[in-house]
Amino acid sequence: MTKLDLDRPLPAVAARAPQTRPRWSPRSQRDFLVFLAMALPNLALIAVFTYRPLLANLQYSTLDWTLGASTARVVGLGNYADFFTSDDAPRVLGTTAAFTVLTVGLSMVLGLLVALALNSKVRGTTFARSAVFAPYVLSGVGVGLVWMFIFDPGYGVLAWMLRGLGQSSPQWFNDPQLALAMVTIVYVWKNLGYCAVVYLAGLQSLPGDVMEAAELDGAGAARRFWSVALPLLSPTTFFLLITTILSSLQAFDLIRIMTPLGSGTSTLIYEAYLQAFGAYNRAGYSAAISVILFAILLIVTVVQIRFVERKVHYS
Repeated sequence: MTKLDLDRPLPAVAARAPQTRPRWSPRSQRDFLVFLAMALPNLALIAVFTYRPLLANLQYSTLDWTLGASTARVVGLGNYADFFTSDDAPRVLGTTAAFTVLTVGLSMVLGLLVALALNSKVRGTTFARSAVFAPYVLSGVGVGLVWMFIFDPGYGVLAWMLRGLGQSSPQWFNDPQLALAMVTIVYVWKNLGYCAVVYLAGLQSLPGDVMEAAELDGAGAARRFWSVALPLLSPTTFFLLITTILSSLQAFDLIRIMTPLGSGTSTLIYEAYLQAFGAYNRAGYSAAISVILFAILLIVTVVQIRFVERKVHYS
């Protein structure tokens, strides 16, 4: 390049304007309208049938209101104070805790054992899986009526079997402790299939190479289960822990059918039912118990997600 070329001015380069994509293009508008068409009906149903009753229940819990009355008196937190200072609070909370711990613990432990049995490659496992899961999809009312006939101390199947052995049948319905045990047994039997099927899915998704490596290292069946399979099943266990606790705290149909008076089985949700629709007709007091149950459900879920999930080993 010569000196003359260097002294020649360079041609001006036209500045290129930055290309900006329109934020609200016709395609974006169309996609947004499709989203609204799909989501709005569901959001409207959730708002009307979930959040609106929840907010209304919060309002009712601050009222001294008899069910069916046209007037109500605002008492603020009086209903909550009445519940926690009453003699029924320890009984109701204790029954709720005992029923939840027993049903959740037994359902998960027995469900895992049943899942291990169903995971075996033997003939008839398909039929066995269907039979185990069937009670879970049955109506709670129907299940309660059938088991009432079984536990009836006069003409029930269990009483007939005990008489054949020279024993008398316990008074399941009159003894509060036996009534709680009876409802717990039926609830575990009904929901056992749910835990078993979920655990079975978790067992079948375990990495085969890891299990084979443990076997090649000389680990026995029990050692492979406790040291390899069970830690890998922690996401399944965590999922079942949340769902079964929430389900047990809201169990109602079996308790209502098998123990209509709530003798020994008055959990929080059933106590709320008895206060509103039983002989008391205390709708405001019942709403306060429902809010307490909602707060417990929320706290239990948050604690599990915040702390228990730390123990979960995701593969």
